[in-house]
Amino acid sequence: MIFEENIRTPGRQAMVDVTAVIRRFINASGMTDGHIVVSVPHTTAALTINENADPDVVSDMLRRLETVFPTHDPHDRHSEGNSAAHVKSSLLGSCHTFIVANGDLVLGTWQGIYLCEFDGPRTRTLIVSIP
Repeated sequence: MIFEENIRTPGRQAMVDVTAVIRRFINASGMTDGHIVVSVPHTTAALTINENADPDVVSDMLRRLETVFPTHDPHDRHSEGNSAAHVKSSLLGSCHTFIVANGDLVLGTWQGIYLCEFDGPRTRTLIVSIP
């Protein structure tokens, strides 16, 4: 089964917690144990797992990524002006596999799954493949 949901990102760079959306898809599929694949088919967006208890972690991550890969770099040659977004997306990855046990995601106590926006705001497609 393939599940899709459009996610509207709120700004140029953002991390949107999509854990609940993925859990809803798992529940709808009836899956109890196995693996799922989650993807965002965009070249300037990504997925990551990180702490979802303290929102400062998200802002710190975005700030540090921006420090290392600034949005505006005079040496970039890509005409759309979003080279940094492509680099950030490639580093974090746009497709990840997750374990499901007893009908739920296997995540650590503080972990959540985030759709990472690096060239927004936009509407992004979250795709979850559940066998």
